Amino acid sequence: MNFRVIAKYMGRILQLEGIFMTPAILVALIYKETGTIIPFIATIMLCELLGYLLAKVKQNDEGIYAKEGYISVALGWIILSLFGCLPFYFSGYIPNFIDALFETVSGFTTTGSSILTDVEALANSMLYWRSFTHWLGGMGVLVFLMAVVPMSNTKGGGEGLQLMRAESPGPTVGKMTPTLKDTARVLYTIYFAMTVILFVALVIAGMPVFDSITTAFGTAGTGGFGIKGNSMDGYSNLIQFIVAIGMMAFGINFSIYYLVIMKKLNEAFSNEELKCYLGIIAVATILIFFNIKHIYDNSGVALLDSFFSVSSIITTTGFATANFDMWPQLSRFILVAIMISGASAGSTGGGVKVSRLMILLKTIKREIQSVIRPRAVKTVMMDGKPINEAVIRNTLSYFAVYWFIAIGSMFLLFALDGFDTETTVTSVMACINNIGPGLNMVGPVGNFSMFSPVSKLLLSLNMLIGRLEIWPMLLLFSPSVYKNTTKR
Repeated sequence: MNFRVIAKYMGRILQLEGIFMTPAILVALIYKETGTIIPFIATIMLCELLGYLLAKVKQNDEGIYAKEGYISVALGWIILSLFGCLPFYFSGYIPNFIDALFETVSGFTTTGSSILTDVEALANSMLYWRSFTHWLGGMGVLVFLMAVVPMSNTKGGGEGLQLMRAESPGPTVGKMTPTLKDTARVLYTIYFAMTVILFVALVIAGMPVFDSITTAFGTAGTGGFGIKGNSMDGYSNLIQFIVAIGMMAFGINFSIYYLVIMKKLNEAFSNEELKCYLGIIAVATILIFFNIKHIYDNSGVALLDSFFSVSSIITTTGFATANFDMWPQLSRFILVAIMISGASAGSTGGGVKVSRLMILLKTIKREIQSVIRPRAVKTVMMDGKPINEAVIRNTLSYFAVYWFIAIGSMFLLFALDGFDTETTVTSVMACINNIGPGLNMVGPVGNFSMFSPVSKLLLSLNMLIGRLEIWPMLLLFSPSVYKNTTKR
């Protein structure tokens, strides 16, 4: 294990976090929030000092292999959260450290679950930082690091490849450009441009500038931290529609946008995952609309709430315009189902990803055909190309471990707090799929404040496991990874 290169990454991550925290001081100055300036300055100084010391650790030529990449990503996200929560804690806005950590992990993992009972009591600078963690975590901190910091050409296949494999969502990781560094830059350029477009659209639609900034951050990162107690319910129908379209757009694989930019329209719009993703949204919206329209006086509002909720849940954003916990059972079941499916691979959305579900279903179909015709050779295809058997094995392993962790977490939550089944089950699913709201006590009008400190740490771990798609966090806590450090 090359601990020196891991220390270098931790240092650079802390330095970046300190830089990204500085705009919050400007927000504090604009709104004359003198009580938050010192907490931010203290945290920034701590990040920069410790980051400088770690980044200066003398390097060796051992290189970085897959396990260093996975460990760096998992440890990096934990460190980001530990230091990112300090402004909340130092300022006293969230006086309990575990609560502050939970809120920050929820921010960086773009989950949106909250322990705050009165979000509007937070200072604007705190609300800004809270929402910005969504934007930073949406595309990935290490991906940003690749885009702005030179990577060394070391042994083990290159630093960038190992980091992108560990942090990027989906069953496979590929390059859109000849180099991974350029790929990272393209991803963040598209991400930034789409965020700006959304921000401008919200301002034009009449949303206040500060609200537009924080909402754009939450939508782009598909995180869902609102700055109002009623989330998005208090805004106009036009603003709600723009946000719904925005959430859906950020749930699409960003490689599709690159193909459109490169004028490869046929390849972009023939993508199987894109068709399936949009199809799920359309079908779920229609089913929920017809299921809930009888409880609405206005069919147009019912349709908007249906589309907004489906877009919010499938992309694992978590914004809400209605208390869907009060909807009929069919609608609630549909939302839980798409909560698990999640958005597209290569997007900022969470969940298990539509592409994984497609691979799973195609593999099941192949196995059924193999039973009927044992001698026939069947290949699992996606977009006209065969899927590597290693990808199929990884997908099957992912689903097995996913449910093992989810069910184990539910068992522990029952043992620790003993809340009702609906609350316990959906709280785990909301956290491991990075959604935010669940049902009952953790529904759109509820929060996670009632959980015990140990349960909050468990749910925070679920959020990290879900955002990093299991393997990095498992490797971080696997003793065997740190044995035989001279062997690769």
